[in-house]
Formats: sequence, structure tokens, C-alpha cells
Amino acid sequence: MLDSEPRYNSEILAYCTYFSRNCLLLDNAMPDTFHHKPLNIIYTGVAGTGKTHRLLQIAKEYTDYLPKTNHEDLLVQLLQELSWREVVCLIFLEFQSRKQDLVKVPELVNHEFYIAKASLNARDNHLRNTAWAVLQTHSPTDSKTVVSKNRASQAYFDKDHSGAWYLLPDSLTLLEDLSQQLAEFQQAQQDCQANQGRRFSQQRFSMVSFHQAYGYEEFVEGIRPVMATSHPNKDSHMPAQMSYAIQEGAFLKLCQRAASDPDQRYAVLIDEINRANVSRVFGELLSLIEPDKRAGMQNAMTVNLAYSGRPFSLPANVDIYATMNTQDHSLAPLDMALRRRFRFIDCPPQPELLPIISLGTESETAHAIETIDLSKLLMGLNTRITQVLGSEAQLGHAFLWSVSTLDQLQIALSEQIIPQLAQASGGQVTILQYIFKDEPQPLSAQFIQDHQALMNHDASHHMDNQSNSAVQQPMFSGHNAFLTQSMTTGSYRINADLITKTGEFAKPFVYQRLYD
Repeated sequence: MLDSEPRYNSEILAYCTYFSRNCLLLDNAMPDTFHHKPLNIIYTGVAGTGKTHRLLQIAKEYTDYLPKTNHEDLLVQLLQELSWREVVCLIFLEFQSRKQDLVKVPELVNHEFYIAKASLNARDNHLRNTAWAVLQTHSPTDSKTVVSKNRASQAYFDKDHSGAWYLLPDSLTLLEDLSQQLAEFQQAQQDCQANQGRRFSQQRFSMVSFHQAYGYEEFVEGIRPVMATSHPNKDSHMPAQMSYAIQEGAFLKLCQRAASDPDQRYAVLIDEINRANVSRVFGELLSLIEPDKRAGMQNAMTVNLAYSGRPFSLPANVDIYATMNTQDHSLAPLDMALRRRFRFIDCPPQPELLPIISLGTESETAHAIETIDLSKLLMGLNTRITQVLGSEAQLGHAFLWSVSTLDQLQIALSEQIIPQLAQASGGQVTILQYIFKDEPQPLSAQFIQDHQALMNHDASHHMDNQSNSAVQQPMFSGHNAFLTQSMTTGSYRINADLITKTGEFAKPFVYQRLYD
């Protein structure tokens, strides 16, 4: 009879290998509790109010953070179901992986596998005798160096004349399972060392971004091309054949995972939900997303999917979160049927989150003139924006979120904020100048300049300077013309000093006047 070879419990090895290669590595703690009723929520607001950031924070609540695995855990999983004979064989295989075939008894007894097995069995006495007994019992009957009365039917070890033991070549085919387990252990050990200090996580959410071309086929199911793999017996140079098959979309895949795991909550996170035709994207599922129409609920509904025709009911453990930009009027409006199926949470600008920029050095005494309060600046801008363009044209705090220096503020104003407001106002100079309080200011201190008035004001002076510059530095004349054109859009012009960070715009007062 051959000794039985219990299958190695490789659950923890599979977990370590799989998640280290395929899952996100995050450091955030897993939430303790979840709600139990289905949630359908849309976060609304103007651009830059942190709606997408909220989705990313929600995603953390639908992430499982798995416990870390260390070397000791891996040893336990490797050895706990192995017999002493199997442990000794495993030690020989481990030595062979390091190009050592001959092993003496002290090396066996001091090996970490042997010590760990003894600890699992609560053994600390007669360990050397156990090793001798295993080796002698599983030696061949015709051995020239081993004398033993009790021998097993299958031999694994023999000893040379120097007293070193080795694995019999004929036994290696019987140890293929142990060899595989050792390889998995060594790979898991490497993976855990590579990811030391990180936490493995598994997502229970799917995040998608809607756009004008997004449809039912991508979200639920649709017919899509599939490249067939070539047959191994056929010419490998033949091109792969393309066919068409019904494939599941992001939402349907998530629902199937949720249905097979009813004790956990799942979520679909939709960014910019009103960028697509929502009724077309959801299709017949629009009737199923209501909380009381979910599977297992009082008014549960089932529909047949459009392409496969199979019955489908939306699991009650799937939540839907989305964001909606209320500022872009080119986006598709949500119909009333969809609106009544969602809760709407407004995300207003939060200027109080913005910092105060200090323009002085640490050694200087802080004065009011040496700081720019971004919170007051944004509140002042939004007050005037609301007066002339309406509340939906306000600026979100994200426009200034990463600003910490005057240089960054100047870039944010000239490259993001002013172009945004120019589009919202249709490029009307009077509106833009009102927002930036430019009307009572000299031309040199105006954020927004009337291009025509500016040309009329200094036409002769400008022409003289341009002529002299062209004569003295003809190679730069084309660059100046391009710069002027890039700063000018329609009838308004961004002050060149703001772009070059010079003149009045190097002083804090010009920005402080935007507070009120």
C-alpha cells in the first residue's frame, strides 16, 4: 500500500497569489456596517463641487479589505495536514530546489518546516528520534547502509557511506503533488514579501462613465464581436475568425455577482449620468430599479432582457449612485419617470474648504496685504456670477482646490476659471468685467479687457512699439502676434500681465478686491 498523500490546503496560497496580481492595493479601513434597503442616489451640482470624489469615497464602502498573510500563516497552511514522512520529503525537495541533494539528520531537524511541524503538533522532545524513524522506515530493503526491522512498503530515502541521506530517484514521481505544493508556497512567499505593508482588497462595485455614445449594449447586454481562437491542429498562420455573440454589460455582470452573494451589498457608480440617454441605457430595467420592485421585495418584478430574452430581476442588494452636472445645458435632461426613482442630493460649492495663501516668507510678519483668502475670493466671484448668470453658473471649489501659491492662482484664473465663465456668458465683456470688478479699474489692473476699447485707447502707442520691436527683433514679431491672438477671444481679452504674472497681478491687492 502506498502512503496516502493528503491534498495540500492551498486556500491561503491561492488568495495571496490571486489578489496580489489582480486586485487593487488600498490602505483604507473597511466600513463596519451597511444599510439594508436599496439606495438610488444622484449627486447633483455645478462643475467642480466634488461629485466624482464622493463616488470614489462611496467605492471604499463597497470594498472588502482582506487580512494580511505572513510567513508563519503560509507555513501553517502548508504543513498542518502533512504527515511526518511528507514533511521530511518536503524538506528534501526544498533542499533540491537549492541544488543540494545530500542532507544530514541535523539539517533535517533544524529546517524551518520540521520546526514548524513540531510546533503544530506541540512536540519539543525526541525530534531527532522521529527523523531517524521516518528515514529508516522508508528506506529500501536492499539498502547497504541502513539496517531496520520495520520498513514501509514504499521506500523514499537512502543513505550514503558518509551518513548523508538522499531521495530515491524512483520516488520523485510519487512526490509530484508535494513538489507542486512547495512551488506554490515559494511563489506565495515571494508575492507576500513583494507586497509587504500593503492590504489586499476586493471590489464589490462597478464604476462607469456615461457619454453620448453609451447605450444599453454596454450597460446591460448587447451583441458584440468575438475573435475565435485558432484550432491547434490547423495552420497557425490562418487569421482568427470573428463571430458575434451576446455579451453581458457592466451592470448585468455586477448584478449576477450580487445575486450569488446576497449577504453583501454591491453598487454601480455612474459618473455624469445625464451625458447619455438614460432611458435608452437602462431600457426595460428602468422599471426594476425602484426599491420595492427588486427581487424578494413585496412588488418584485421580472422582465425579459432585450437580446438574450432571459428573465431578469434586479437583486435587492445592489445600490445605484450617480453624479449629474446641472451646469451643462447641452446634456440630456432626466425624464420624470427616472427622477422619481432616485433621491437627489445637491452638492453646492464649499469655499470654506479652501486655504489662505501666504505671500510672505516664514521670517516675515503676516499682514492682511500679504495673504489671499481663496475662500473669500471664491465666495465673491460666485455672488456676482449668481447675480448675472444664475446659480447654475457658479464655480466649484475644485477649481482652486490645489492652489497654494500666487503662481498657481494666476494659472487657475487664466487657464480655467476665465475660459469657463467666458463660455457661460457667451464671451460678453460687460458680464465678465462685472464678475471680476474690472469696470472701475485702470486697464493695467483689469482681469478682462475690452479688446476693441484697448485697441482704440493705445492704437498709436501700440503701433509704434510694434514697429520698433519688429525692426529690432524681427524674429520675435510672429511670437508676439500669436500671444496676442491666444489671449483674445471674441471681444474680450485676458490681461497679458495676468498670464505673464507681472505688473499689477504680481500684487495681492488685485485679487483681494474680488472678495466683496
